[in-house]
Amino acid sequence: MLRATLRSFLAHKGRLLMSGLAVVLSVAFVAGSLIFSDTLDRTFDQLFASTAADVTVRPEEGLDETLPSGRIATLPAALADRVAGLDQVAAARVDVEVENITVVDARRRPVSPTTGAPTTGADWDPAGRRTVELGSGHAPRGPGQAVLDEVTADRADVRIGDTLTVIAPPGSFPVEVVGIAAFTAANPGTALLFLDTPVAQERLLGDARAATGISVDAAEGVDAGPLKRRVADALGPDAYTYRTAAEQAESDVQRLGGFLDVLKWVMLGFAGVAVLVGVFLIVNTFSMLIAQRTRELGLLRALGADRRQVRRSVLTEALLLGVTGATLGLAAGVGLAAGLIRVMNAIGMHIRSTDMVIGWATPVAGYAVGIGVTFVAAYLPARRAAAVSPMAAIAETEAAGTGRPLRTRARVGAVVGAVGAAALAGCAVSSRTGRAAPLLGSGVALTLVATVVAGPLLVRPVIRVLGASFPALFGAVGVLSRRNALRNPRRTGATAAALMVGIALAVGLSVAGASITASFDRQIDRTLGSDFIVRNGNSAPFPREVTDAVRRAPGAGLVVPARYAPVAVRLPDGERMTTTATAYGPGLDEVADIDYAHGDGRAALAPGRLAMDTRFAREHGVRPGGTVLVEFQGGRTAVLTVGALTGRESAERFRTPGGLFLSLATLERYAPGGQDAVLYVNAAPGTGDDELRTALERSLAPYPHVQVRDLAGYKELVRDQIAVLLYLVYALLGLAIVIAVLGVVNTLALSVVERTREIGLLRAIGLSRRGLRRMIRLESVVIAVFGAVLGLALGLVWGVCTQRVLALEGMTVLAVPWDTVVAVVLGSVAVGIVAALLPASRASHMNVLAAIAHE
Repeated sequence: MLRATLRSFLAHKGRLLMSGLAVVLSVAFVAGSLIFSDTLDRTFDQLFASTAADVTVRPEEGLDETLPSGRIATLPAALADRVAGLDQVAAARVDVEVENITVVDARRRPVSPTTGAPTTGADWDPAGRRTVELGSGHAPRGPGQAVLDEVTADRADVRIGDTLTVIAPPGSFPVEVVGIAAFTAANPGTALLFLDTPVAQERLLGDARAATGISVDAAEGVDAGPLKRRVADALGPDAYTYRTAAEQAESDVQRLGGFLDVLKWVMLGFAGVAVLVGVFLIVNTFSMLIAQRTRELGLLRALGADRRQVRRSVLTEALLLGVTGATLGLAAGVGLAAGLIRVMNAIGMHIRSTDMVIGWATPVAGYAVGIGVTFVAAYLPARRAAAVSPMAAIAETEAAGTGRPLRTRARVGAVVGAVGAAALAGCAVSSRTGRAAPLLGSGVALTLVATVVAGPLLVRPVIRVLGASFPALFGAVGVLSRRNALRNPRRTGATAAALMVGIALAVGLSVAGASITASFDRQIDRTLGSDFIVRNGNSAPFPREVTDAVRRAPGAGLVVPARYAPVAVRLPDGERMTTTATAYGPGLDEVADIDYAHGDGRAALAPGRLAMDTRFAREHGVRPGGTVLVEFQGGRTAVLTVGALTGRESAERFRTPGGLFLSLATLERYAPGGQDAVLYVNAAPGTGDDELRTALERSLAPYPHVQVRDLAGYKELVRDQIAVLLYLVYALLGLAIVIAVLGVVNTLALSVVERTREIGLLRAIGLSRRGLRRMIRLESVVIAVFGAVLGLALGLVWGVCTQRVLALEGMTVLAVPWDTVVAVVLGSVAVGIVAALLPASRASHMNVLAAIAHE
C-alpha cells in the first residue's frame, strides 16, 4: 500500500501542483509574518536595551492618548543634581526628548519623514547612551547649532552649514547644521535633531528648568534594582515613574507594540484568507482525483485492501502534499520577510537583513498549518475513497455526477443558515454595540458555512439562469458548457466557493467602508459650518504661533481652535471610562451646527461645564445639571457640571465615546500646555472665500505641515484616510482571486482528464478545436460568475449588517459601492477566461483517436 501510495502521488504530481501552491501561499504568509515580527521585536529589544540608562526617572504616566493633545509631560531638571548626590550613583543627566516638532529647510520644505513617523528633537549629551554617533562635523555648542541624523539628511539633501527652521511647541527658531550623526543600531524610522542640552530645554520645552526625564548611571558593581528603589525613596515613590534599563526597554517596545501588532495581524489576515480559500481547493482536488481513481481503488479493495488502508493511503498523499507545500512555504516565507524588511527600509525604518530572526515557533507553525490544512481538507475525500466497493473495479467507467443525494446538505445548510440569519437579524435590531458586534461575527461565520454546505443545492437553479442565454448565443457549444457546469453540483459548488469567500469579504468590507465615508460626509455637511478648516494631515497638533498666524491673516474673521484632551470620567452608575474630550474656543455654534437636546453652546462652554451625547448620558444615568468627576492629564481632577446634551455628535467628536466637549478655558485650568489640533475659520464680512484662502495660505507658508481646506477638501482628507482600509480589502481580494484561479484551473484540468474520451468523441463528430476551447471557457466563466453571485449576495448582507453596527456609533448612512459590485462581476468573467486558458489549450490539442481509446 505504501508503494502504491507513493506511485500514485508521483503520478499525479502535476495535478497536485495547484493545491500545493495554495499550501505554499498559506504557509508563506504565516512564516513571513512570524519571521518579520520576531525580527522587529529583537531589533527594537536590542536597540532600546543598548540606549536605556541603568535607571530612568520619568514624569508620572497619565492617560493614554487616542488623539494627540500636544501636551509634554516634564519634571524639574534640578532632580538630576539631587540624584547625582546619592550613594551608588555614578552620574545623573537631564534628558530632553520631544516628538511633535517639525523641521523645514530654507525653501520651506519639510525635512521630516513623509511616512508619518515623528521627528524627534533631543539634547546631545556626550556621556549619554544614544542610537547614533557623530559621523561628521561637531557636536552642537550653544544656541543656533544642531546635529541631524544621516538618513534624514540624505533624504532631504541637507548638508553641514545648511540652515533649518525648527517648529517646536514653544515657537519656531533657526538652527545651523554643524554635524551629521550616523546610526549605530536600527533606525526606527524617526528623524532625529539634536541640540545642546540647555538650548533643548529652552527651545523645545520652553522652560530652562524642565526636563522630560533623568538618566541615572549606577556605580560600578551596583545592581539596577536596588538603585531604582534608592532613587524612588529619595524623590518620592509616587511622584514619578522609575524604571531599570530592562523595564525601560520593555516600555519603549510596548510604545511600538501597536504598530508592530498591526503589521503582524495584517500578515496573518492574508494567511487566514489563503488557508480558508486553499481548503476548498484541496478538498476539490482530492475529491476529483478519487472520483477518477474509482476503478483503481476498487481493484485495491478486490485484491484485499480494507477500508482503513485505502483511507490511510489517501491521507498519506495529503501528508506528503502538506510536508512538501509547507517546506516550500517556509522558504517563501523567508523571502517574504526579507522583502518586507526591504520595504520598511525604503520608507525609512532601517533594519539589517542579517539580523533576521527565525525562531523555533516559525517552522512549527508553518508545518502545523501546511500539514493541518491538507490533512483536514483531505479527510472527507479519504472517507469517500474508503467507501469504494470492490465491484467498482469491473465497472466500465465512473459515472460523473453520481453520489449520495444532497438531502443531508440541505438539512444542515438550512439549520446553520437559519441560525446565522437569526444572528444577523439580531445584530441589525440590537441597540448596543457590545451586543451587536458578537452577533455580527457569529452571523458572518454561520452564513458562510451554510452557503458552503448548501452551495451545491444552488448550482442547478442559479447556473440555469446564468447560462440561459448560452444556447442562443453559442449554439450547441453553449448547451454543452452549461451541462458540464451542472454535471457535478458538488464539484462546481466547491470550485466556486473559493472565489465566493474572497468576494464576500471584499464586498462586505467595501460596503462598510463606503458607509463610513458617506456617514462622515453627511456629518461634515450637517455639523461643520466654517468656511475653512486648518489642520495637520495626520491630526497632529501644532504650536500656538500657527493659531496666531491664522488670526493675523487678512480677511480672517472668527477663528475657533479645537484641542484634544484625554480624560477619565467617573459616571453616576459607578463606571470609570477613559475617552478623548474636545475643547473649543468661543464661537463654536457659529462654525458648527450642533443639535442640542438640552442646553446650548454657551451653556456647554461655560466655565466648569461640559457637554455629552444624549444616548451616552442616558445609558450611564447622567442628567442635565448633574455632575461628573473628570480626571485630566497631569493628575488633576475636577467636578464638572453637565451643561448641555447633544442630539448627534459633531464630525470632530465622531470617533470618541461619549461625545464630550468643553471650553478651552476649562481645559487650560486643569490641564495646561496642550496644543491646538484644528482651527475653524470664517471669513470676515466683505471677504470672499478665494481671497481668504489665499491670505491663509500666505500666512501659513512657514508651516508646510499645516494645510488649509474647505469643506470639500476636508471630506477628501477623510476619504483618503478610510481608503487605506479599502486598499487592504482589495489586496485580500487579490490573494483570494489568485488562489481561486488556481482552483478553477485545477478543476477544469482534472475535468478535462476525466472527460478525455468524451472530448475525443466530440472532436470526432465535428467539434472544432476553437469550439472546444470556447466550451471550456464558457464552463469556466459560468462557474466563476456563480461564485461571484454567491459572494455578492453574502457580502451585501454582511455589509448591511456591519453598517447597522456602525450606526450605533453614529455612522448612520448606508452606502453600496455599485462600481465595486460591477467590477466584481466583470472581474469574475475575466477570472473564468484566464483560468480556462491552460485546460482549454490542453484539451484542444488532444489526439482524437487516443482520446477515444482512453479508459
